[in-house]
Parts: sequence; structure tokens; C-alpha cells
Amino acid sequence: MAPDDLHVFSQLSTANISQRITIAYSGAFGVLKHRLKQMFESVESLLDEESEGPAFRVHERLTVKYESKKHISSHWRSDPISDMVSDSIVALVLNISREIPKVVVESEEV
Repeated sequence: MAPDDLHVFSQLSTANISQRITIAYSGAFGVLKHRLKQMFESVESLLDEESEGPAFRVHERLTVKYESKKHISSHWRSDPISDMVSDSIVALVLNISREIPKVVVESEEV
């Protein structure tokens, strides 16, 4: 049965859940993008309309935005794959945050 047919054959309904997480990150945004490109095949730069700051899209599912010098945020529509991508990005950011003194940006390209 397709999710669109669920309400026809039962009293259940479907819903889309959009999630957002804000993560403390004080490193260079270019370092984060470089590390994500090493981990994922598809990391595309985009300009966020709301904050007009740098942002990028990972696997066409999840958007990572530069919120301030101390925070980034991640936005996605909940599904098992997007949730796993988000979890891996959070783990990567926390790992980079531990390594900040070791990470050096030669040229930042956003």
C-alpha cells in the first residue's frame, strides 16, 4: 500500500515532520564543508534566503546553515536516511570541535 492510500483503507493518516538542530561550532565553515565533502558524495553550496549567510545541501536531503560564529544549524524532513545523515553530521561537527586547534584553513571557499 502506498502512503497516499493509507487514509482510504484505514483510519490512519500520514504526516511530514521537519526537524532542526542547532549545534555549537566555532570553527571555520569551510573546514566543515571540506570534511563533509570527504564523507558524502553530494555537498552543494547554496545561499540561504532567510539569513543570507552561507549554507549547503547534503545529499539533496539536509541543509546545513551558518547561523553565527558560534553555531550552525541543520534542517531536514524526517525519514530514516535523512536522520542517519543528520546524526553523522552532528558526530562530525562534535569531532571537529574537539580537534579545532589541529585544523588549519589554507583558503576558505564557501
